[in-house]
Amino acid sequence: MARLAEAYTRRHLSVMQHLLTEMSELARRHAGDAGLVRITPNVSIMIAGSVTKPTPTVYEPMLCLVLQGAKHVMIGDQVLRYDPASFFIASVELPVSGQIVEASADRPYICASLRLDREELAALIPSVPEQPDGQTAGFGVSPVTHKMLDPWARLLALLDAPEDVPVLAPMLQREILYRLLQGPQGGVLRQIARADSRLSQVRQALLWIRAHFDEAIRVEALAEIAGMSPASFHRHFKAATAMSPLQYQKMLRLQEARRLMVVSASTTQAAYRVGYESASQFSREYARMFGVSPSRDAERLRGERIDLREASSAA
Repeated sequence: MARLAEAYTRRHLSVMQHLLTEMSELARRHAGDAGLVRITPNVSIMIAGSVTKPTPTVYEPMLCLVLQGAKHVMIGDQVLRYDPASFFIASVELPVSGQIVEASADRPYICASLRLDREELAALIPSVPEQPDGQTAGFGVSPVTHKMLDPWARLLALLDAPEDVPVLAPMLQREILYRLLQGPQGGVLRQIARADSRLSQVRQALLWIRAHFDEAIRVEALAEIAGMSPASFHRHFKAATAMSPLQYQKMLRLQEARRLMVVSASTTQAAYRVGYESASQFSREYARMFGVSPSRDAERLRGERIDLREASSAA
């Protein structure tokens, strides 16, 4: 019996690896030199031929499926790894620092991403057996299964049949979400689909901070927006984002300042535009986050012509 189980596991893993290889070859063929291809507005494939330094960005709610290579993502004080054996879920908007750690010209990093749609998830919930909502987690990594890879493989195959995308892609995206709801992240996904869940309440505060990141914030006011007591709000916010509300705001401020300096703003202009009252405090916090002074970092980024607005596509 043990030998049969072992043989089954080997065959199962072999089938999954075959799917990943086919998907990787298909992605490389269609992405070309651009390194990015979109199948639908919500589905994209990103390719990178080398490892990278940690790159700050903001992840929207999404699923990231690595076909080849590996990436580390730093959220608050946590570091997670995802590779072809695992997938990453961000269920709320998260300021993160991502780093591709396995990639080369011969074997590039290849990642497919799907933006999560709350309405589509809510429509699917009645079709999935009930399960506990779980913790107020805004992100997580779980093992990849054949049931998940199968609809992804059929979705990527549409790159060779673009005329079928309008009809088949929505059904395949729905199937992927259905498999997610059945899996270990299903409880968290139920929470973002329900307006009255703790995670959705925290998300209301997150959206407010993102819209007003350049303003002073009070935890009591954010707790009121979320409909919680300050103590409960702080606990659930930390569980969802791995950081405090003030840390979350600071990361948003520094990332926006970085984008502004690359475009045109001076260090002082960027500091004041994102809400800092002290340019020296801004420079200190910027250097702690990015490892270099604002002016030197902006000069380097301008030289490399990095478009930070596209960084979120590099999942």
